[in-house]
Formats: sequence, structure tokens, C-alpha cells
Amino acid sequence: MNPTNSVQYTRNDALPLRLLKEALIAFSFDIGGILAGFIVASQVNVFLLSPWAIAVYPAILTARGVISGVFSGRLSTALHVGTIHPKLFGNTKNFYVLFKSVIFITLETSIAMSLLSIVFGSFFWGITLTDLPDILFVILATMVLGLTIALLTIEVAFISFKKGLDPDVIVYPIMSTVTDIIITLCYVFTLNVFFLFGFVGRYAVIFLGILLTALSLYVLPRCITDRVFVKTIKESLLTLIFVAFIVNVTGTILKEISEIVGSRKEIYSVYPALIDTVGDVGSVIGSTATTKLALGLLEPSFSAIRKHATRIYATFAASMIMFIIYSILSLLVQGMFTLHRFLSLATLLLTVNIIAVFAMILISYATAILTFRNGLDPDNLVIPIESSLADGITSIALLVSLVLLG
Repeated sequence: MNPTNSVQYTRNDALPLRLLKEALIAFSFDIGGILAGFIVASQVNVFLLSPWAIAVYPAILTARGVISGVFSGRLSTALHVGTIHPKLFGNTKNFYVLFKSVIFITLETSIAMSLLSIVFGSFFWGITLTDLPDILFVILATMVLGLTIALLTIEVAFISFKKGLDPDVIVYPIMSTVTDIIITLCYVFTLNVFFLFGFVGRYAVIFLGILLTALSLYVLPRCITDRVFVKTIKESLLTLIFVAFIVNVTGTILKEISEIVGSRKEIYSVYPALIDTVGDVGSVIGSTATTKLALGLLEPSFSAIRKHATRIYATFAASMIMFIIYSILSLLVQGMFTLHRFLSLATLLLTVNIIAVFAMILISYATAILTFRNGLDPDNLVIPIESSLADGITSIALLVSLVLLG
């Protein structure tokens, strides 16, 4: 443990206004989720080309979120404890092995999502086993295009650390939004190529899927004996089936939501921003808790949550402010802003916030404590679990709020 880092972390955590400011800075990037939602709303016709296209969308978002969660969580903690340096070249072995593990995790996550999509799809989406190759290659192609996100994650982590900001608070919230925008564009692009360009489009998507497989097979034999790589892959595998199950539940819920909201584009526009922010709340609470555990500043017990209370209150307040901002922006983007519509949408979103954010705070903190107690690396598990649950919990909270408030 680095004593200097420990003292600095304790000092920063004692300043509520600083914590609120940090959370608002990080969450402000979730405004970009409105752009991701606008892309979805503007491409509704493409999503209707297949019964699985809209239902797989949450799985795409969450799959990328799982990978970014593992990467940013490990990267942030490693920067704090000094096992990774804030530079791209001439870094430690741990840094390069971590980057390679992202490539392999991308492949295994994509395959897991595709297989469970078929199971859920056969019951709830109206698809059959013959759709598996289409779903698999579309997901693989989308995810290989999204590998560039890892490079952006590295840059954000290094810059924030050098500027004296806490990467546990800054990196994942910023990158979750950037990831949603990029991966949404990648998914929409892949769907358009796959469905609208005939055999040429299908072969192009298949080629991209094979490319991801080839990259993974190139990395595997070169890192299979490395302890960090094996540990990262092994512990990530523990969450894969769980995450894949949850995101397919989320996809089913999204289909239900779409039936209720009909053509209300302001709901589609705000949806990615909502799941971004709820996931970011969980990542901030969970990631700061894991760093405190690593630095010895937090006891691995549920009663120790009181020592994390200032961070929790500041993060909760920041999320509520952002939900109000989303209400305004969503209506403005759709050109339908009125005071009545704003009050109606803001009430809906704040209800979602109270339900979803409260649940995520408890889940992310509990996950950090339980994984640490059992000798697992929380950075491999906390953000992947909470980010996948955040999508489902936010969707459920939205569905419940829509029913309650009409």
C-alpha cells in the first residue's frame, strides 16, 4: 500500500462538495446518452427488420459495459496502488497483459450473450435456432469495432490521474457514455450493413466476427501462463452467465416498455442516459469502495458503509440533478418542450431515480464487500455485476414508474 496515496484519498473523501463536484463532472458525460437514444429513435425502422434486433440492443450495451467495467476498474485501482503507471509506452507488464485480456473477454462475452439470446428469444422474442448465426456474427462484428473504446479508456484514466482527479470516479462514468454512443453507432452500422447490403453485407459482418476470433486466438497462447491474465479471465467468467441472463431479461423488459410508450420518442431518447447514470452511481460507489479496501481505509463489513456515507450522499444528489437535466434535454431534442411535459417527465424520471439508484448503491457496496471477503478481486466483479444489474433495474424501475404514473 502506498501511504501517500492513502492519506490523499482520505483527505479528498472528507470534502462533500468536492465529491459532489467530481460526481457531477463524471455524470455530465452521461448527457451523451441522449445522443445514443436519439440514434436509436432515428433508426427504429432498422431495429424492426428482425424481432431480435431491439431486444439484443441492451445486451450489446451491457456486454461492452462489462468489458469496460473490468478494464476501468482494474486500471483505476492499479494506478492508485502503483502497479500501472500513467503512460502508454514503457509501462508495466500488468498494463499490457490487462489490455490483452480485454480482447479475449470481448470474445467470450459476445459468445455468451449470443447463446443466451437464443434461449430467451425462443420464449419471448419469437425467434428460432436458425437465427443464432445471425445474432452471433452481428454481436461479434459490433464488439470488434468497439475495441477502440479500450484505447480511449486508457487515455481518460491517465489524464484524470495526472490531473489529480480520482479515476475511480471519473473513468467509468465518462467511458460508459462514450461507450454507449460508439457501440450504438457500431451496432446500427452493423445492422444496416447486415440487412441492407445483401450477401456483400453479410460476408463483411462475418469477416469482422472472424477477425475478433483470430485476435483472441493470437492473444491466448501468449498470455495463458500469466497469473494476472488467468485471474482476470477466470474471475470474469464467474460473472458471464449471470450477466448474460440479466441482459436478456433487460431486453425482454425493453420490449414491454416499447409497447407501453408507443411512439413517445422522448422516452427512447432518455433511456441510454438513465441506464448510464444508474450504472455510473453503482460504479462510483463500488469502485471507490474497492480502492478503499485495497488501501486499507475501509473494513470489509456492511456496517462500515457509514464510513462511505459522504460519497454515497454526494453521488445520489448528483444523479438526481442529472435526471432533471435529462428531462429538459430529451424534450428539447424532440422539439416538444412545454412546462407540463417537463413536470410530467421529470416526475417520472425522479421516481425511476429513487427506485433504481437506491437499489444500485446497496448492490454495488455489498458486492465489493462480499468479493473482497471471499478473496476475489473486486475490480473483476463489482462493475461488471453492477453495470449489468443497473440496466435491468433501471428498466424495471422505468416500467414500474410508467405503470404507477400512467
